[in-house]
Amino acid sequence: MSKIKVMVVDDSALVRKMLSDMLNADPAIEVVGVAPDPVFAQERIRQLCPDVLTLDVEMPRMDGLTFLEQLMRERPLPVVMVSSLTARGAEVTLRALELGAVDFVSKPVSDLSGSFGDYAAEIAAKVKAAARARPRPRAAGAARVVMPKLDADAVLPAANPLRTLPSAGKLIAIGASAGGTEALRVVLEMMPPDAPPIVITQHIPAAFSGPFAQRLDQHSAMRVSEARDGQPILRGHAYVAPGGQHLLVLRDGARYVCRLHDGPPVSRHKPSVDVLMRSVAASVGGQAIGAILTGMGDDGARGLREMLEAGAPTLAQDEASSVVWGMPGVAWKQGAAQELVPLEAVAQRLLALSGNAPAQV
Repeated sequence: MSKIKVMVVDDSALVRKMLSDMLNADPAIEVVGVAPDPVFAQERIRQLCPDVLTLDVEMPRMDGLTFLEQLMRERPLPVVMVSSLTARGAEVTLRALELGAVDFVSKPVSDLSGSFGDYAAEIAAKVKAAARARPRPRAAGAARVVMPKLDADAVLPAANPLRTLPSAGKLIAIGASAGGTEALRVVLEMMPPDAPPIVITQHIPAAFSGPFAQRLDQHSAMRVSEARDGQPILRGHAYVAPGGQHLLVLRDGARYVCRLHDGPPVSRHKPSVDVLMRSVAASVGGQAIGAILTGMGDDGARGLREMLEAGAPTLAQDEASSVVWGMPGVAWKQGAAQELVPLEAVAQRLLALSGNAPAQV
């Protein structure tokens, strides 16, 4: 098989060299060119026809987002963003994923010391997955209009009512990785404000999970937040696992609660979809619905099977609509997912399985 041709676009000569060395060390990858800025990259792309681009965000002459938007409109190409693990980096990276980037890695630093091998393996794996990906740029004007989320303060000040416990009922558990930030946006945009509670594990760093939850909240009629330890799980709310911590669902009397766990990575991830879904299988059983969306690797397949064995209906995103058909593909091939569903129909199907809508796909 021919090698995957990669172009590295970054204004730092040091970063260009580090990324090139790491990627060239993989026998399946060849860095065919580098560029210090998007203007220079445009000509190099035409000359070299790379399979994958790694792209920095903040560069001279043209910023990475402007370049990415133009690239996805004129010549769609799998792009892996190289991002700083900061609040600004998170916001810009999430916007890049919205524009059509496949995945992202943290920006390498000069002193990787003992983690050099792990970092090199991570970026090589993401480039390989990107080479098989189907970039899905967001169409102009595709955003849905979401009604403002007013609370009771808009009518009268809050009092101190007696605390009541919601009854335990249906619960939806979703896992995703590469391509999942946008897939989850599509699903949550289609959910009504009174949908069953949703717990989400998306492979994402700690610096990104809070801004990611806030971004989802802006696009959904549900209340979306980063999960907190001990937080009650309520109807009409969605809870995103914090980066660097596992999210579990536990039963507390007549309700479900979020539990954060600082254990080791599972399936090479923290948070792990397998951990979330195992806890859902144990605590919610047949009242749950499980879904695996686009993502690289196999995290979630075992947990989804445990949910199925506990009586929960399960589904996976189909290959045609997945950016990377790794996680959902493994779940399907191993019999953990009962059905394959295109992304645009996932929300409707989850609602149907929870008893909230007609069973149509």
